[in-house]
Amino acid sequence: MFSTLGYYICIPFAWLVRIFYTLTHSYGLAIIFFTLAVKLILLPLQLRSKKSMMRMNRVSGKMQELQKKYANNQVKLNEEMTKLYEEEGVNPMSGCFWSFLPLPILIALYSIIRQPITRFMMLSEDLVETLVGQLTAAGADMSPIVLMRNGEAVVKDGVTQLTGFGQINLAKLVTDQYPQLVENVGGWIDINYNFLGLDLAAAPSSKLSGFAPSWEAIGLLLIPILAGLSQFLLSRVSLKQQPVQEGAAASSAKSMMYTMPLFSVFIAFSMPAALGVYWIAQSAFSGAQEYFMGKFFLKRMEEEEAAHAAAVEADRKRRIEEGRAEQEKRKQEQPKKQTMKEKRRAAQEARAAKAGRNSTNEAGRIGDRPYARGRSYKADRYGA
Repeated sequence: MFSTLGYYICIPFAWLVRIFYTLTHSYGLAIIFFTLAVKLILLPLQLRSKKSMMRMNRVSGKMQELQKKYANNQVKLNEEMTKLYEEEGVNPMSGCFWSFLPLPILIALYSIIRQPITRFMMLSEDLVETLVGQLTAAGADMSPIVLMRNGEAVVKDGVTQLTGFGQINLAKLVTDQYPQLVENVGGWIDINYNFLGLDLAAAPSSKLSGFAPSWEAIGLLLIPILAGLSQFLLSRVSLKQQPVQEGAAASSAKSMMYTMPLFSVFIAFSMPAALGVYWIAQSAFSGAQEYFMGKFFLKRMEEEEAAHAAAVEADRKRRIEEGRAEQEKRKQEQPKKQTMKEKRRAAQEARAAKAGRNSTNEAGRIGDRPYARGRSYKADRYGA
């Protein structure tokens, strides 16, 4: 199942490599152009990822504040962090996928390089078996091609087992010495692995035994060194665009900066040199991409933040002006309100004064008495 899945994954990558090899007739240039094409195809998605990552970097200060504030409340911290991500429009997982994407491409490309007949030319396993039988019958040296045990070829489920680089050696042997075997094979490609005087089908590790100072040996050994150096520079560029980290995070980032180059050296040293060329090109293009995307989005974000700050300042000034206008309006209305109070107070005083005055008329006055209510006064009511 996994073999079949790997085959279908390799199809688009093999198609690209074949196109560039047909155009350039150089295996090394085909690998470099393949790397560039993959970077360009994935560029729109990587732009979104880079933008999200840089937004995360810009809010790292707020994240640290939340972590300190809710250090003892993980649930609340998660809620506040999620809220912050939503407000800032960032996805904390957006950059993780792209950081691991080169690895599956590397695996697919390794399969294409290591199995040029079935994965690069996309020919059948039956053809491989047929060529092995024909070369064996022709008396060719099959030790670099066929896996041997006790002097005999290892056969599993009716299929002759090849060495790690068996298909590469088989394709080279057929192309160099037995081209007549594939004259009528449609889709066969005579691959020239020579690039700048180096055999890209060979692993640099193979030049250590019996080392002789020649360009072929020195050049192949330089490929892993350049792969590690380019990966280190890529890590430095990426790290510089990250926010200043402290503690465990800083230690982890520094560790990765040195671990990844060592991994690159190991990969490029122990596998065909063509894979090392891919790793160098991948790191170089990624470093340039990181640098220019960082510059572009940094400028964009600074412009957005400046516009946002200007909008906030304009809103603040507007509210201040509105407050001043409201205050001035209140000052203008204040005398009117005092006058109304005075009027109400005067009216109350008038009513009180009216209540305190004699409410009877002169007809009701009897001597010095101010008023007499009730029964009418009669001087002789009770007799003389």
